[in-house]
Amino acid sequence: MPPLYPSHVPTSSLEKGFLSVFSAFKALHNPHRADMVAAFGETTGHLALTRLRRRMRADSVGRRILTERPLIDSNLLKRSCLADLPADSFGGAYARFLTGHGYDPDERDAVRFVDDEELAYVMLRYRQTHDFAHVLCGLPPTVLGELALKWFETVQTQLPMCAASAVTGPLSLPRLEREQLRRDLIPWAVRSGRKTLPLINVLFEEEWETPLVDLRKRLRLDPAPGDMCGLLLPTQQK
Repeated sequence: MPPLYPSHVPTSSLEKGFLSVFSAFKALHNPHRADMVAAFGETTGHLALTRLRRRMRADSVGRRILTERPLIDSNLLKRSCLADLPADSFGGAYARFLTGHGYDPDERDAVRFVDDEELAYVMLRYRQTHDFAHVLCGLPPTVLGELALKWFETVQTQLPMCAASAVTGPLSLPRLEREQLRRDLIPWAVRSGRKTLPLINVLFEEEWETPLVDLRKRLRLDPAPGDMCGLLLPTQQK
């Protein structure tokens, strides 16, 4: 088939099967290979992405997101002047998250292997709002924080990529962190993932000035337990 969108790489079912196995092996060997994690998510996520799109189409804000297709990039952040927002606002917390950890929203991989133009945007939206979930959940971008968030996202999205990371990732943790994940964070993630309204249907771009506490309350999201929230932003560490 011809490319359906600028970054699209058309692949057959056989090629997708090979890519999913190859990318899974590479991602397990080196979890920092974001390109391999992305490829695995795209080649195995069709059913989950279809369910997410159905959920978005059933929601007024989700339909608006699918229609307008907003993008989270550095140009948007500059226009939003996030650094000037109050410290307790969602936008202010997100700005500190980015600068504190040296992240750039433009570094997110483009979607390549999803053979449906609208589903490709759903995957991109999930990918670009991943750091918003970090801020809302109060989870730092450490290995432990990422794994806790993957459990939360597995419940919310049912993406095989999230489930695979959630199940296999703990093997790389030190014993004490593995115990903290099992005892505290996984139960929280499953419970909160079910209780929280679907984050895929949130137009975060219109919530910059909303107090973080109020946004969590509206979404019915309880942040992660323990001292994880204190690790969210480097400026908050003692």
